[in-house]
Amino acid sequence: MAHALQAPLELVDYLEHEVASDRRHEYVAGRIHAMTGGSMRHNRIAGNLYGKLLLRLADGPCQAFVNDMKLHVEAADSVYYPDVFVWCGSATAGAALTANDATFIAEVSSPSTVEIDRREKLAAYMRLPSLRAYAVVSQDQHRVELHLRGDDGRWALAVLTEAEDLLSTPGLPGPGVRLAELYAGTDVAF
Repeated sequence: MAHALQAPLELVDYLEHEVASDRRHEYVAGRIHAMTGGSMRHNRIAGNLYGKLLLRLADGPCQAFVNDMKLHVEAADSVYYPDVFVWCGSATAGAALTANDATFIAEVSSPSTVEIDRREKLAAYMRLPSLRAYAVVSQDQHRVELHLRGDDGRWALAVLTEAEDLLSTPGLPGPGVRLAELYAGTDVAF
């Protein structure tokens, strides 16, 4: 059966559509893509990271968001729902439905999303001038691909696999999150 091609949407039309929709969609260059639900393991890992970030950011100007907050990457003409991200914007934006920058982003990947997280989203997120770190967190094994932006603007990759490895978030207060903490409460045991 042939499927009709979706006509490109303007960003404003996507944002209006998203407010009225009962499902979440990501926007990439005029096209929308329905998002699937996550597994318990996926949600636990994202929740563990979000909880640790909330504690670290409690007394500062930055805020952590999980799952339902949109992130607009203008340079890539995209809007995503990162699993977890840190935003250090103005407190006056409290009613905003979309953030326009982030300092740290984590995507918890599954077999069906890992290539999108590693390629499309990596390329888009790297275009955010504010971004200091992007983590692709596997939900099926102890593995975090941590992309770090150096002071010179160059990106470096660190692969974390050990229980004591730290998922660090440059520019944020406090220590990073140990992988053992990230995967706590899941069936992906060390």
